[in-house]
Amino acid sequence: MASILDLLNSDLGKQLISGASAQTGQPADKTANVLSMALPVILGAMQRNAATPQGAKSLNNALEDTRHDGSILGQLGGLLGGGNADSSLLNDGAGILKHVLGANQQKVEQNISNTSGVDAGAVAQIIKMAAPILMGVLGNQKRKDNVSENGIGDLLGSVLGKNSNHDQSLIETLLDADGDGSIIDDVAGMVLGGNKKKGGIAGMLGGLFGK
Repeated sequence: MASILDLLNSDLGKQLISGASAQTGQPADKTANVLSMALPVILGAMQRNAATPQGAKSLNNALEDTRHDGSILGQLGGLLGGGNADSSLLNDGAGILKHVLGANQQKVEQNISNTSGVDAGAVAQIIKMAAPILMGVLGNQKRKDNVSENGIGDLLGSVLGKNSNHDQSLIETLLDADGDGSIIDDVAGMVLGGNKKKGGIAGMLGGLFGK
């Protein structure tokens, strides 16, 4: 399974970047930077949520929904075309982000805005467009590999990508680094270059598109 960063370099990723750029009026390179930071944070939050039986069940049920079966991946032209994103896509994205990020959503959006130089309102629009597509990627892979509820955590880890130096998922090394139980602070701090947790991951993600 290709990692989420590989996905952003694919034709599908380029289509998402182009559509989100047209929707928000942001340059494609800045839109790509927003996505390269936001998607691993969202996946990391999903992975932490899925570490509990209740969380795994909730995500499994969401991925069983026909909206997230992967069919969206073949409809991006219509959903994103012309800088006028489909309202159903944005509504679904808003619901996904509210569930996954909860009260931390605004903080994540603001951190990404501060780091990328993209207005927080545009960041919010970009990740609302991306969230249903991310769910479609997960749902498609779940069906392809016949992943059960018990395998949701492994599915998320594979999409996050592997850290070859430590043979673990990219975000696993960042989870709860300060022991306070907060996935958002730890993942966002490292990925977005927070003071406490600056490191190579931020540089790698920021440099994905030549930044």
